[in-house]
Parts: sequence; structure tokens; C-alpha cells
Amino acid sequence: MKHNIEMNKIERSLLKGREYIGAQKIEGPLVYMRNTHAVGYGELVEVSDKDGKTRTGQVLDTSSDVVVVQLFEGTDGLSIPSTRMRFMGEPFNLPVSKGMLGRVMNGLGRPRDASSLPAGEDSMNINGLPINPTAREYPQDFIQTGVSVIDGLTTLIQGQKLPIFSGNGLPHNQLAAQIARQAKVLSQDSDFSIVFAAMGVKYDVARFFIDSFESSGVLDNVAFFLSLADDPSIERTITPRSALTLAEHLAFTHDKQVLVIMTDMTNYCESLREISTLRGEIPSRKGYPGYLYSNLAELYERSGKLLGHGGSITQLPILTMPNDDISHPIPDLTGYITEGQIVFDREMYSRGIYPPINGLPSLSRLMKDGIGDGMTRKDHPHLANQLFASYSHVKDVRNLASVIGEEELTTLDHQYLDFGAKFENEFVYQRFDENRSIEQTLDLGWEALKTLPAEELQRVSEDELKEFYGG
Repeated sequence: MKHNIEMNKIERSLLKGREYIGAQKIEGPLVYMRNTHAVGYGELVEVSDKDGKTRTGQVLDTSSDVVVVQLFEGTDGLSIPSTRMRFMGEPFNLPVSKGMLGRVMNGLGRPRDASSLPAGEDSMNINGLPINPTAREYPQDFIQTGVSVIDGLTTLIQGQKLPIFSGNGLPHNQLAAQIARQAKVLSQDSDFSIVFAAMGVKYDVARFFIDSFESSGVLDNVAFFLSLADDPSIERTITPRSALTLAEHLAFTHDKQVLVIMTDMTNYCESLREISTLRGEIPSRKGYPGYLYSNLAELYERSGKLLGHGGSITQLPILTMPNDDISHPIPDLTGYITEGQIVFDREMYSRGIYPPINGLPSLSRLMKDGIGDGMTRKDHPHLANQLFASYSHVKDVRNLASVIGEEELTTLDHQYLDFGAKFENEFVYQRFDENRSIEQTLDLGWEALKTLPAEELQRVSEDELKEFYGG
């Protein structure tokens, strides 16, 4: 067995770079080639047209009969008889370096501006390398985003993957830019390096992020991987992998704290569905491929902290829920993989509340390990529980008022309505350029609770009531 494996390696090494002429079929971004030597899944491919123009591809499927290659730059201009295909005998490797910070690249890591990228410090497989689970360090360092509703109720932890569930037209991009500008780990002095991956976004969205970081002076600490809406859709499938490969280099070679923002994951999944349809695969829920879960997991699991390394990767994926449906396959599967979610609410947005985050369906599963005495403040865990409980009751009172009218409500019900208004307008609402400390956030939470009688606050301790409520 071992002898056969070694022979196959030798054979593939000898055939590396061998060129084949004439495709069997060209369909969308896929090229089918027959009668090749044994090639590997994910192997890098160079494809040339009749004019000698070369484009890059990757082996998507391989068998003894046919090899399927997906081209990242599309198949325009290719003809079946003149297509030349060269298998490179290695996976798609991305040259990475610290010099990519401050630069704007396409989804394949190639510069979008006129100047060339600096020489790569290393060449890394864009699919990442398997990580031994025992080598992971448990995330527990609090990240202060400066956004009260996140820091107070849906706390982000260093090394966590916390997606934003939004909808078309909602200000998720503004929130992502604000977090990228303001995020810092209180227990450390180092700032975040930002790796931003855009998949199928319009140019004005990409321009917004660039202008936002430029005006705040952090642009030199940001690496952009932009696959715009008019770029080949197949490029969207490689963009997040390129971004995460650079993030791994920065985090685990240079010990940097890296925040990876990926938008829009819905566009990424649509590209997967498009490729799956072209391949004739049996569709799963809503036409998405059955491997959507494992494919997303390959991306989301490339976050965290490793023992013996000072760096970390924190992910903030953004996805727009089709028809604001949180049970749609994309947010549904994402919720299974990630450690919580930040959920936008269109009704809050219509009332002018920014950020329009609905605290009740939002969740951070790692929050409990990163807050409290010595990390944020001793009252944080109980205060967060009380705010959740009280705001949940506000929803019930509002539903009751819509049926019987506000004039029929009790005095206590009116106090809860007052709390709900104060909570949304002073705790949740804040300006796009407002950066609040965790102390300011927690103090605002207590100010909102002061609209309720003390006997209603059953999730905080007597000592906390005396220190923060009575004062």
C-alpha cells in the first residue's frame, strides 16, 4: 500500500505541468477535460485560450473518466478545440506578507491598484491546514467594540466567530465598519489588524468601507479582498479563503490580533448553488447543495487562538437573510456552526434606531466566559440577565397594549413601557461615530432599569442594587 502511494507521488511529480489540448465541454465557469493523468482534488490549473491568454482554475471534481475544473476568471473566449489545460501538481497557494495590509486586492489576492504587491513572506494553501483541536486555546478575552448593545448583551470574545444576521437595506455595513474602527482587547495593548473580504458587493459598498477606514486613519492596517458584483461569480468562492489565509499568516506568524469581516455570505452561498446546479448535483433545501453546512464550516472554523501563539482570528461574517427569514438555510446552518449571532430588526430600523439590533434573538455563547469581575465589571453578568428579562416583558406589554389599548394597562405596565423606550433610545441607540467604554455601557443599562421599581429587579443581587441602582 505504502509502495503504491509513493509510486503515485512519483508519477504525479513527473507529469506536473503536462498540457492537454481540447476540452470535452465548457459550461458556465466549468471546463470538462477527458483522458488526463491522475490529478488531485483542489489542484491548481492553468488554462489558456487560442490567443495564449492564461487564467487560473482549480480541480473541482476528478475521476478516472473526466476532470472538472472551475475557472476563477470565467470562461469567456474559450473554445472547446483550442482550450489548453495544464495541471500544476499543487494546491492553490497564496503568497502572503504583512505588506498586504493597506492594499486592495481581488478575490485571488492580486492587486487592484497599479502597483504590485511586495514579495510574499510565505506561500500558503488557501484551503488552510487542519488544526489539532487540543492545540486550540479557549477564547475568553473580552473585546470592547464600543457598541453598547453588543458589549452589554451580546459580548464579542477574542477568537470568536459571531455573525451578523441582517437584511437588504439595513445598516450592517455601517456597524461592521464601526466595530472594525473601535474594536480592542482590554487585556492587551495591541490593536486589531483588519482583513476584509467582500463577495459580490456593489462598488459603493466597497467604497464606503475604504472611505470609512481612510477617514479614521486605520486604512494602513486593513487588507481588502474585493470580489465585486460585476466580477465572475466563481471568484466569490475563493475570496473568503484568500482572506482567511492572510489572516492565519498575520495571526500565527506575526502574532497579530486579526478581525476578519466577510460580507456578504449570502452571495458566497449563491455562487455555491450556481456551481452545484451546473454540475447537475441533487439539490438540498431551497436548491442549495447538500454540502453547504460543511463548506461554511470550513470557513468559520478557521478562527480562534492557538496555544503558544500570541495572535488570534476573530470572525464577523455578515449575511443578508432572504426575505428577513432567519430559518432560511444560510442563517440556519450558520447558527449551528458559529458561537451565536447578532440579529437586526427592520421594525427598529424604521423607528430610526441605530444599530437596529434585537437583543432577544441575539446571542453570544462565549459571553459568560469573558465578562464579570476582573474582565469587564462585577455586575455585568447579572445586569445583562436583568436587561434581557425586563425587555422580554416589554414585548409582552406592547402586545397586550395593541389588543386592549394603553389606557387599560396597569401602572406597572406603563413603567415597563417607559423602560422599553429608555432602553431602546438611550442604551441601544448610539451614533455611528460614538465609541462607548464598557463602564459607560453598564451605567446606561442601570439608568434604564431605574425606570422600574426595585422589587421587579430579581436577577441582580442586593449588593448590586445598593451600589448601582440606589445611587
